[in-house]
Amino acid sequence: MATESPSSHSRVRQRAYQDGVAVGRASGEGRTLAASMPRLILEARRVAATVIHGLHGRRRAGPGENFWQYRRFVSGEPASRVDWRRSARDDHLYVREQEWEAAHTVWIWPDRSPSMNFASSLARDTKLYRTLVIALALAEVLVEGGERVGIPGLTRPTGSRNVIKRIAQAIVVDRDERTSLPPNFAPSPLAEVVLLSDLWSDIADVRRTIAQLSGNGTHGHIVQIVDPAEETFPYWGRIEFIEPEDGRRITAGRAENWRADYGAQIAQHRACSASELLLALHARIGAGAAYERMQPQAPTRLAVTA
Repeated sequence: MATESPSSHSRVRQRAYQDGVAVGRASGEGRTLAASMPRLILEARRVAATVIHGLHGRRRAGPGENFWQYRRFVSGEPASRVDWRRSARDDHLYVREQEWEAAHTVWIWPDRSPSMNFASSLARDTKLYRTLVIALALAEVLVEGGERVGIPGLTRPTGSRNVIKRIAQAIVVDRDERTSLPPNFAPSPLAEVVLLSDLWSDIADVRRTIAQLSGNGTHGHIVQIVDPAEETFPYWGRIEFIEPEDGRRITAGRAENWRADYGAQIAQHRACSASELLLALHARIGAGAAYERMQPQAPTRLAVTA
């Protein structure tokens, strides 16, 4: 019969303690997010109310409100379809056709990984809060415009008028691992994907994600959301930095001496991310990029272009 050594018991107790700390931290973050959700929803709706939107024309005849073209009347069609004013101009009967308007499916991915919980003294809210405000406001705007919105791995596409509440509830009760990039899924070629993240993932992971999403020609947009401290590195003296994703620690004896190298690394990372978007464009997917730098007391602004 196998027996465990005291060191094995110690490791088991240590793992149990670490798991307990992790669960407690996750539960606390979940309660904090749930408590802030009403304010978050109100701000998202305020942002959404400032945006003008509309359905997308398909550049072909079909159900819609906008004029598309006149065509010759075909024998057997109902006489009510004849445009008599246009037909009076010559010897033929004409039917007035409208442009087909239909809803897109838009997948929105808000990065909810541990790194998004960061907020320095230079910002009013965490990156996660700002990300969720933008995601919910965008969902509201798109649904009001007749689109269908879903969160990959969390909610199915819906055009429901209470889309904000549905997404907010799904986020609060979600217990799955919070990843920095969206899970593997196959959006349709006519769908669009909006990625909201600090985009500090490894470039190789970003490359794989963009390649996977653009494989069937899906259009995409990436919004990078960062804290001012992540760009300016406003630190002095001896500072211990903790990586929120895996808990790694590093101590800077004189942090100010790291500022130049840190800035160069940030610039290189952003340039590599931009180059991946250019590769996606050459692969014939419509791609766009935006940048949201959080400012103290600054309201969220949302711009939506067709």
